[in-house]
Amino acid sequence: MGYEPVIGIETHVELTTNSKMFCGCPADFGAPPNTNVCPVCLGLPGALPVVNGTAVEYAMTIGLGLNCDIAEHSVFARKNYFYPDMPKNYQISQYDEPLCVNGFLDIETDSGTHRVGITRVHMEEDTGKSTHVGDGGRIHAANHSLIDFNRAGVPLMEIVSEPDIRSADEARAFVTELRGAVLRLGVSDAKLEEGSMRFDGNVSLRPAGTEAFGVKVEVKNMNSIRSLHRALVYEIERQSALLEAGESVLQETRHWDEEAGATSGMRSKEEAFDYRYFPEPDLVPVAVDAEWRSRVAAALPELPAQARARFAAMGLDAAAAAVISRDVDYGSVFEDAVEAGGDPQTVANWLTGEVTALLRRSGVALTASPIDGAALAELSAMVGDGLLSASAAKDVLAGVAAGEGTPGAVAESRDLIQVSDAAALEPVIDDVLAANPEAVEKLRAGDPKVVGFLIGQVMRATGGKADPGAVGDIIRSRGG
Repeated sequence: MGYEPVIGIETHVELTTNSKMFCGCPADFGAPPNTNVCPVCLGLPGALPVVNGTAVEYAMTIGLGLNCDIAEHSVFARKNYFYPDMPKNYQISQYDEPLCVNGFLDIETDSGTHRVGITRVHMEEDTGKSTHVGDGGRIHAANHSLIDFNRAGVPLMEIVSEPDIRSADEARAFVTELRGAVLRLGVSDAKLEEGSMRFDGNVSLRPAGTEAFGVKVEVKNMNSIRSLHRALVYEIERQSALLEAGESVLQETRHWDEEAGATSGMRSKEEAFDYRYFPEPDLVPVAVDAEWRSRVAAALPELPAQARARFAAMGLDAAAAAVISRDVDYGSVFEDAVEAGGDPQTVANWLTGEVTALLRRSGVALTASPIDGAALAELSAMVGDGLLSASAAKDVLAGVAAGEGTPGAVAESRDLIQVSDAAALEPVIDDVLAANPEAVEKLRAGDPKVVGFLIGQVMRATGGKADPGAVGDIIRSRGG
């Protein structure tokens, strides 16, 4: 019997506000442990929370970007649970009256556009961070654990999808598109490696062609889009094997182990009543009037799907348009380069190819690199005009990234300008032809393969500085 996966994704997004959700402590990443804390975020007796208005606007921005309805009245609740990284033993979250509901996000799949419903986008506070010291960093093998409460209270949005995803590939496409939307909305840096965007996957299987849902398993600890995909593939295969063997799937929460490439049981799956939600007595409801909603909606930037359509109209292929549309920094550099006269597809190829590889090797972000739109426009023009070979252009790009100057200055200082002047090339070509009489005979006999060999000899003689196209034209003219 064939089984169909039914997948929903819960995405947690930390907002890039200056302060935390309910207090004035800094919300920045990387401070020494337990330095960005106060009586409110530590849950000390008598400390009262105050809602961060910017965080509410950012949450509305996400909701509107995901085509959600914005509730005129939403309420914070206490979600009661007892983990060491929750200093109050409850989390201020939203439950039955969230801020944003009934949205959707369209994704591109092999079979076309697929719409994934967004159940809700609700506001809450993040937890602290536990570090388990011991073999493998897992709690069951730890000698002891350390708690850093700097992250406790950081504004956190939970984006809950409908169970509309039917494969691990669709899940990957969904979170990739969602991350691109969050980045373009400017409300989070969405850095997976720092935990400012995190995923939980809910997956069940049902016989193909049926409507009833199977037993749902929640998978946690997926810290990258690649991990999400691998974990869902594993979990689908695990559940399928159980069902094929006539066994039952246990409703539980499972942990994804990146190193082992497998999930393992953590605990039985909680239900909403396990958290004993009740309205937060220390906070008033959030009231959103039409003017506030309209102001936030008017400030929405271009989203990835809109950018893709515009880039495609400029002549970009689908793959390049997809990459550049999802990253606001890449999009900005791309548009600056085109405005400076660069060919759109050529610039896009440089950005998604060599520039990306160079930045990954160096560990430098595009915004921190000297590579900008003007440099890419100049570099692509130099290649197009025959002043740089493809290999020399990569060297020039590396020089630009190292801060050596503009492409023209780097090419001059590194002596990489390509020679295409016939008067300068002909003496070298004459020497090469004289040194290879057998190749010349084949050339005159009409053998086209020998042209490549002779071009290579000229390139070697000129230290790679000759324009191979110009060299080839001259050599062919000698073959007559």
